[in-house]
Amino acid sequence: MSDLIIRQAEEKDIHQIAEIDKLCFSTPWSEDSFTQEITSNDIALYIVAVIDDLIVGYAGLWLIVDEGHITNVAVHPDFRRRKIAKALVQVLIDVSEKKGAVRHTLEVRTLNDAAIRLYEAFGFQEVGIRKGYYEDDNEDAIIMWRE
Repeated sequence: MSDLIIRQAEEKDIHQIAEIDKLCFSTPWSEDSFTQEITSNDIALYIVAVIDDLIVGYAGLWLIVDEGHITNVAVHPDFRRRKIAKALVQVLIDVSEKKGAVRHTLEVRTLNDAAIRLYEAFGFQEVGIRKGYYEDDNEDAIIMWRE
């Protein structure tokens, strides 16, 4: 595998990010949503994972005062099991802490064992459940915090 580069997402990346989102999630965000997040949302931080000029993953976070709320983490199915998601989460945490975050939160599907294990490896702990959080199938979300 060529070297993995993680960098800030740019407007030119939006189409590739949206395509990965479609592959990874049953209710993907629109390109317009990503455009808003990347170009206009002052509290948003989006990063991409790049291999050989191809975006293979992305992650996003909202920095709200001193809290980082992880909004998305996705890796193209063809590039999974290469620790790309781990690298994306680490960069999100590092950059947001440099910008003042002292704690982080996220929601994750109750059945997404791989993602839950990833977040637990970073010290996230389950603190609650959001019933019916995911509209596509009414699945619950686990609320996780890292302090």
